[in-house]
Amino acid sequence: MHDVRLNSILDNDFYKITMQNAVVKLFPSQIVKYEFINRGKHHFPEGFDVALREAVTKMAELKLTKEEKKFLERTCPYLDLPYLDFLEGYHYDPSEVKIHQEGNDIKVTVEGLWYRAILWEVPLLSLISELHYEMNHMERDSNEVVMSKTLEKAEQLNKLGVNFAEFGTRRRHSYKVQNLVMEALIQKKDSTFIGSSNVHFAMKYNVKPIGTHAHEWFMFHGAEYGFKMANQLALEHWVDVYRGDLGVALSDTYTTDVFFQQFDKKFAKLFDGVRHDSGDPLEFADKTIAHYQKNGINPLFKYIIFSDGLNLEKVEEITNYCRGKIGISFGIGTNLTNDVGLKPMNIVMKLIGVQAPNNDWIPTVKLSDEHGKYTGDPKMIELAKEFLRIKN
Repeated sequence: MHDVRLNSILDNDFYKITMQNAVVKLFPSQIVKYEFINRGKHHFPEGFDVALREAVTKMAELKLTKEEKKFLERTCPYLDLPYLDFLEGYHYDPSEVKIHQEGNDIKVTVEGLWYRAILWEVPLLSLISELHYEMNHMERDSNEVVMSKTLEKAEQLNKLGVNFAEFGTRRRHSYKVQNLVMEALIQKKDSTFIGSSNVHFAMKYNVKPIGTHAHEWFMFHGAEYGFKMANQLALEHWVDVYRGDLGVALSDTYTTDVFFQQFDKKFAKLFDGVRHDSGDPLEFADKTIAHYQKNGINPLFKYIIFSDGLNLEKVEEITNYCRGKIGISFGIGTNLTNDVGLKPMNIVMKLIGVQAPNNDWIPTVKLSDEHGKYTGDPKMIELAKEFLRIKN
């Protein structure tokens, strides 16, 4: 019996909430499929599927509390009130999740209406991570060490004078470790720590929930409308729903070069900035600055959120390079919530298909700026590259 469970329906990344609000509004009848990808070839012990199923089943009991609803109303005025009423009545449906173990590998898929299935990805990854460490009997650093490491990092980031947020829910060591990290991060009064992507912890520690949209938003649009229209329509639909709020655009679903061809003056002015999630961060900074300048926009009035596998060395290098050229902010994930003396997991869960009106599945793809991070059906990847004239 493993008592690994979720404590709140808001124990999730904020961009899942913001995307769910948009999906309820714009795509209420789309059916989609997600798949777990064990990138790090991690070893799952016997009975892992049973323990995971148990944790998933318990998630059906979660519901939005009155306090949580009030927090969202107060903190996120751009979320529609009918959506918050919907969320209050929402329950996870464990039958949407299929779990199957073969030897030491685990297969997990989620299928269902997009507006329902969208909330599964992050909690499933965090449960898989936590169960993996527990069932493999791996000893982590003590609470004191976790706290002191976090305080030290916060101190260094403070010295650099850069804003940073905690982005570590999906690959956290455990709920307890993320809680310790948050406790440490809010201790310093004049800190440059600005918030968390985890809505539950943002509420618990009275900081800002941070996030806009994820790759799946663009991947869905690629499958639904074609690769050439994907970036443009994804951004257009985002603007239709949020009217200028939540203005950070994710840039690398179909490579940054393709993104900037379509991120025209209207979008460049309307969005506050862009998020970097793959490829060389300094090259990305150069491309972003050049793009703003070409469109007659002062890059210092815009900003980049860097969120790709960050540690303190990377943050320092990026800060020194970008300072005085463009606004910057950092979303630090695994390096905060899974720096406990054990190897962090390399796991993801991706949108893999969108159901067409004739019930056929249209595969989705992601062509990030690192080839190792390309995901999707190989034929569809080649097709997308051809359509978008991506040479490599």
